[in-house]
Amino acid sequence: MHAVQLTAHSLSAFQSTELPDPQASYGEVLVRMRAATLNYADVAVATGAFPGATFPMVPVADGAGEIAALGAGVSGWAVGDRVVPHFMPGWQDGPMTPRKVAAMRGISLPGSLADYVAVPAHSLVALPAHLDFVQGAALPIAATTAWNAVRSASLRPGSVILLLGTGGVSIFALQFAKASGATVILASSSDAKLERARQLGADHLINYRATPAWDAEVLKLTDGRGVDLVVETVGEATIARSLNATAMGGTVFTVGILTGTAASIDLLPVIVKGLRIVGNSTGSVADLAEATRAIAAHRIVPVIDRVFGIADTSAAYTELSAGGRHFGKLAIVH
Repeated sequence: MHAVQLTAHSLSAFQSTELPDPQASYGEVLVRMRAATLNYADVAVATGAFPGATFPMVPVADGAGEIAALGAGVSGWAVGDRVVPHFMPGWQDGPMTPRKVAAMRGISLPGSLADYVAVPAHSLVALPAHLDFVQGAALPIAATTAWNAVRSASLRPGSVILLLGTGGVSIFALQFAKASGATVILASSSDAKLERARQLGADHLINYRATPAWDAEVLKLTDGRGVDLVVETVGEATIARSLNATAMGGTVFTVGILTGTAASIDLLPVIVKGLRIVGNSTGSVADLAEATRAIAAHRIVPVIDRVFGIADTSAAYTELSAGGRHFGKLAIVH
């Protein structure tokens, strides 16, 4: 089979190669991969910022395809079914444990940039009928993370959410929040991206370059109350303002470290306002299944900014690593 391998810690160390076709063992299915999407974790693996990779390896955690063969002991699936494999097949449900998250596709297990991959049948979720393979490939990390974010604050009509930027998690959170009836405030440095967010339903838009004190603007928009939920995708540079923009009893759902991890925060607003700071490392297969059901029920369509051919894998990684240029997700097709 054809595959792309990452051979070293470098965004240019991708090699096209031929590998033996994998075989589905007991309890596994063989998936013909059709598309993949990138996350910042994939860039972190390629640059050495995320530990655990050994070279050469087939990269990219997220993907979608169709079942090509069933291993012994598999029931409930059929050849031809369109599926999305979870990237941590050992995390079925419940809270994470070291054992559940020890194996990750695209890091310690073969990822999505190969014609075929053998995965446990229990790690699969059916691709919603209204989505194609490229859209389905966006679901495992970004949609699951966004789903857990909106669930963490029990968003409902009248709730207010603040989103930072227009990456995959933020755009999925926008779509889930609007489906929940919540009001969405979105901050970006690009007026063009803000307009695209408006078209997706964002209610209030802030250009944080034009308005550096964007937390004060959020408080103004909410009559001084603040938001019920901040999906904190940036990290060190924004966490203090995110805490300031959050309402009493609100939640800061922190998932991003684009500007670093060594944040210094004032604990007083956390204590006085009774804030919840929730760390997240995406979610389980059960969480992915819930997110997928919500996507199917509300006919949500993942936003794909650009699609690269598999021969242009290095260019796709370079585009994502540049930061701030894409809206939604970047995809790679076989």
